[in-house]
Amino acid sequence: MKFTKKLSIIFCSLTTAFVNTAVITNTYKSAAQADGPELITNGGFETDSLVDPNNPNATNPNITGWIKNGDPIDTSGTRIDNFANTGNQGLSLGGFSALSYISQTIPTVVNQYYKLTFYLGSTEEAPDLDNKFKAFIRGDRVCWKKNISYQPYTQYTFYFKAKETSTEIKFASRARYAFLYLDDVSVKSVDQQGQNSVCDDPGSE
Repeated sequence: MKFTKKLSIIFCSLTTAFVNTAVITNTYKSAAQADGPELITNGGFETDSLVDPNNPNATNPNITGWIKNGDPIDTSGTRIDNFANTGNQGLSLGGFSALSYISQTIPTVVNQYYKLTFYLGSTEEAPDLDNKFKAFIRGDRVCWKKNISYQPYTQYTFYFKAKETSTEIKFASRARYAFLYLDDVSVKSVDQQGQNSVCDDPGSE
């Protein structure tokens, strides 16, 4: 059964290595061009221990700084994992049937520009391929992907101008047979609007 296959992946996640690629770029910036301080809490998902303190045989469902929403059977698949882009941990997104959500509301300054970045990976492959991923800024969808076949952690970047003194950052996901992975979520203030990533798949609606 495919459901059983996914459960076996969950139990093996503590000892499985996730291969990811990194692109080395010139990151030097002058002081005048430097981004502002980090506004996301626990964007690298390193704050919580890997193992669930209430169940030493399972990964940790607790995510400091983030709010989980959705059906409990789906949100149960959103857990700290050792498949990391950087550091030691990332977040597995493994809702079985319906979209589940994680969100965080950050302080912002009206009319200030900000840059959201995150890294997304997938371990699903055809014929067992059935996943969805969305990213939202203050309720506006900025990314909508469907059936992401295996990919290493890949960076996505989006710029926005704040309209209020707080802004919600939210991610929605479902992965029926394996997992999507999220890591290194960041929001920082910037001097000006930049180029957004292409993150909408044709026919995703």
